[in-house]
Amino acid sequence: MTRKWLVSIIDDESDIVNLFRDALSKIDGLSIFTFTDPMIAFEHFKINKGAYVLVISDLRMPGVSGTDLIYKIKKENPLVRTLLMTAFEVDDKVFEEYVKNDIIDGFLQKPVKLRDLFSEVLKQVNIYKSIK
Repeated sequence: MTRKWLVSIIDDESDIVNLFRDALSKIDGLSIFTFTDPMIAFEHFKINKGAYVLVISDLRMPGVSGTDLIYKIKKENPLVRTLLMTAFEVDDKVFEEYVKNDIIDGFLQKPVKLRDLFSEVLKQVNIYKSIK
């Protein structure tokens, strides 16, 4: 049996998580989970943190920001790869610090082209496999 690596997509817009899930489901070896609630996503991550390879999170969501969520995820499993996406310009000291300290491993500017999403996910999965 081949190992399935877990990837979660977290965005408060269900259209986005569904579109991304459908696009990424073509990558062999990945199981894609989608969440519109960041706290439910975090609970799922905590339960399955050893199987996770990548977390993709929107920056602006109700309740918890993407940077706060990614910080909590990295505290649980520092090896997991993280991508932050946003439609807004990011000029934030916390964001810059998180990138510098490898808390945020990559960035996707919305609207995200599916080929860019696909290539960034493959890149992050390959980095994860090389350090695991």
